[in-house]
Amino acid sequence: MAKKSYSFYPGCSSQKAASASNYQVSVDAMCDVLDIELNEIPDWNCCSASIGYAGGGELPRLALSARNMALSEQAHPNQDIVATCAACWLATKETQERLHEDRDLMAETNKALAEAGLRVKADKPVRHMVEVLIEDLGYDELGKHVKKPLEGMKIAGYVGCQTNRPFGVAGESFENPVYLDKLVEMVGAESIPEYEQKVTCCGGALAFSEPERAQAQIKDIVESAYDHGAEMIVTPCPLCQANVEIYQGQINKRYGTKFDIPVMYYSQLMVVAYGGSAKDAALNGQVIKARRLEEIAAKPARR
Repeated sequence: MAKKSYSFYPGCSSQKAASASNYQVSVDAMCDVLDIELNEIPDWNCCSASIGYAGGGELPRLALSARNMALSEQAHPNQDIVATCAACWLATKETQERLHEDRDLMAETNKALAEAGLRVKADKPVRHMVEVLIEDLGYDELGKHVKKPLEGMKIAGYVGCQTNRPFGVAGESFENPVYLDKLVEMVGAESIPEYEQKVTCCGGALAFSEPERAQAQIKDIVESAYDHGAEMIVTPCPLCQANVEIYQGQINKRYGTKFDIPVMYYSQLMVVAYGGSAKDAALNGQVIKARRLEEIAAKPARR
């Protein structure tokens, strides 16, 4: 029996060949080491984070996340809901809060869900994977599994906005959350506590609708990492990862910069530090290759 078990909401971006499929591969490998069991919510649907504000109305947007919670309550009634995607976590947690604040909205949502034979209570905690790692295991336990410390690497922890506001991770400052810094140090690398862009928004969907504005913002994020000597950026958010990595080439053309910095997930760092292979950490899924991580992954683990 696993040490910890959770009802797992993967989200759209984690699916095979989707933008964050490498994130899911590394999370699975990380959880194997930590003895964490993720029980996928059956027949889950999109959380509506990307399309829910496009004019469809409040009830349809919230009902999508409520359906996921209702399915979780049926399949895994005694388990917390855990998401790896920051947007999925935020959308689901917002829905839970809204339903408990507004009895009429809860009644309307359950009326809609009844058409599919479902009813939601929304009474189980909704958590991001980093919350599980920090709160249920703790840095000391996470550090016990390190076999290949990422020594000599300087990594900027880019939290972004969705795991920081409005809910945030318990005990963390909204202005200067340090959990990524601690995770970086836990795997043996050097963190950048003074990285001033750690909670700046990556621009989100503005990367499509207003690319000039979004790229200007991403430029600041990457430039700050370079200015502090970082050779890598780490994040807990699939959209942040995608925007900050993918648009570096266009930013270089627009501004004459020469950015080429890998943007990784915390789980990928942990898998390599835990002795996993480049395949286990899904390093082949990066647009900008993490050569140093690949080199460390190829080395024998310390005894």
